[in-house]
Amino acid sequence: MKFIGRREESERLERWWTTSSRFALIWGRRRVGKTALINHFTSGKRAVFYTGRGLPGAAELRSLATRVAAQIPGIRRDLAGANPYRDWDEALDHLAEQAVSTPTLLALDEFPELLKSEPALPGILRAFWDRWEGRTALKVLLCGSAVRAMFSLQDSREPLYGRFDLALQLHPFLPSESAAMLPDFDPADRARIWAVCGGMPLHLSMWDQAGSFQDNLLELACRPGAPLRTEATFVLKTEAGEGGLAEAVLHAVGQGATKYSEIQTAVGANPTRTLERLEELRLIRSVTPVTESARTRRRHYAIADNLLAFHLGPLSAFAEEIELGSGERIVGALTDASSEHFGTAFEEAFRAHLRRLAIEGLLGDRVVKVGPWWRGGGQDEIDAVVLAQPERTRIPILAGEAKWAKSVNANRIKAALAAKAAALGGGEALRYAVAAREEVRYGDDETFAFTAADIFTPELVPPRRCAG
Repeated sequence: MKFIGRREESERLERWWTTSSRFALIWGRRRVGKTALINHFTSGKRAVFYTGRGLPGAAELRSLATRVAAQIPGIRRDLAGANPYRDWDEALDHLAEQAVSTPTLLALDEFPELLKSEPALPGILRAFWDRWEGRTALKVLLCGSAVRAMFSLQDSREPLYGRFDLALQLHPFLPSESAAMLPDFDPADRARIWAVCGGMPLHLSMWDQAGSFQDNLLELACRPGAPLRTEATFVLKTEAGEGGLAEAVLHAVGQGATKYSEIQTAVGANPTRTLERLEELRLIRSVTPVTESARTRRRHYAIADNLLAFHLGPLSAFAEEIELGSGERIVGALTDASSEHFGTAFEEAFRAHLRRLAIEGLLGDRVVKVGPWWRGGGQDEIDAVVLAQPERTRIPILAGEAKWAKSVNANRIKAALAAKAAALGGGEALRYAVAAREEVRYGDDETFAFTAADIFTPELVPPRRCAG
């Protein structure tokens, strides 16, 4: 299968490989593509890629030794038979010896699983490196899905503190990256698919591009045991902890409890720490007006994972019918009922596209932030405001609205935007942007137009003025 995306991450790994002598760290949620990235990175390299299995210590080392024997040919020691590794010091020393003259990678995937049988492994790795630094070309890469455990390896109190020359967290694909996995779907269907399952490469790979969006939705989400429903349940069990406060918080937010007080009432407990942990896992996001500081109390919460948002939102209303085998009957109704969900996801995709343009310098100089904005009480909400900081003060330079409609009147939307943006400031320098699913009509030279074809494409499409 062709490797798609992760250009920046691949480049950072290659720089680490060619310039560094210390450890690398990769972490991210399950299904985000860590293994695919490492396999792509190790192509053509002398490498041992071992995935921790949570086995007892001796069994884990025998498994590692067998892997080394299979991936590094020509080793004289009978690692797969009578002479496996007895402890981690011996394993690391042996690999370092094999790499004295030949650069070699040891990638330890699901590293937290290895800690179950050898909790002292971080200290063992530090002592190993102190012994071998400058005398071997062995590179060690640690990888894992337990986000908090992997991040904590970099803590100042941990043995490996200061030993990582690369620390890389993988995130789900952006809309433009997701589009590269869906070349045979039209842009509107790419937007719908991203709204349903987000940017997890595994979830995107499930869609049969020879079929229609609705045919795929039936097979992937509207059958008993359908893959995307199973995946969403898996996330709730493994990431949130099934049956606990985290799952209750996710269900509450997914059903529309977006304010802190609403969540607290829905779950009957203080959700502060749970919300923080779910934010770390990128399952929930805290949303504040783009002009506010991080300490503001003016915030609401949203499900950050599109698959979970779809599963806990529109799909949940049809769960009973799906389990009874009525998927073919309800899939059309589910698609119609998902319009609001598609619209919310399209707004986020619109903001992601503006950030992409800002990074490339296509929205002006010194852009520092892109996000939604609203006044107190949720009044005058604007889907996207772009802030620049030419000197010491941040100023709005663009206000935008995204509508999940096939065609929109740009002049009408711009007039409403200008009225809402009066409290923003920016004056005559403020520009406007309008996004629709397929067509933006009746605009002017002061308004940018975007469609799903601009946002859900691997190529960067520069902003264009409305045609009028």
